[in-house]
Amino acid sequence: MQGYQLEKIWDPVTRLWHWVLVLAVSIGWSFGRFMNFDIIQWHFYIGYLVLGLMVFRFLWGFVGPAPIRYRAFLSTPSETLAYLRGLGRRKASGTPGHNPLGSLSVIAMMSAITFQAVSGLFIESEDFFEYGPLSGYVEQATINRLTWWHRFNADIILILVILHLVAILFYLLWKKENLIKPMINGWKWVKRDDCDTRGTKHTD
Repeated sequence: MQGYQLEKIWDPVTRLWHWVLVLAVSIGWSFGRFMNFDIIQWHFYIGYLVLGLMVFRFLWGFVGPAPIRYRAFLSTPSETLAYLRGLGRRKASGTPGHNPLGSLSVIAMMSAITFQAVSGLFIESEDFFEYGPLSGYVEQATINRLTWWHRFNADIILILVILHLVAILFYLLWKKENLIKPMINGWKWVKRDDCDTRGTKHTD
């Protein structure tokens, strides 16, 4: 790709974390939506796994590679507006990591998934006589509120996932930028200007 450089962006740990989270959230959401006595306990187990993954990600954001650290998610309003103005162009964004819109998407999804995992510790399922492990430490009114929000937030997560998939298709079909492959092999086409700014050595 003229004007772009193939560069290793996503490290193996981040890529593994991403796909395990995708699998865990998908299974957990399905178990919650199509609940029965055989899978409700597994719904809780998946919730614990998701919570552990999110705790790891928050810590990884401090010590992990540069593209996944918190400062990499921060874009100024002017940078975001500039990116939006060029969104319709039929060319790859070539950002070294998440673009400004992608960063907002990641923040929204991480927030929703974290809330879902934490609220699950306090919920109760009257139909299946199951309770979150921390439900005994709060009042019934709090349990009821968190149970309602847990169910409502499941729909929010579904909407965010759908938007995420639509964005991936938009970048793939319109901007000719494959965002899935870099999360598999770690390599991403980055604009040379962005590479030069960071002092990265060209490879072609």
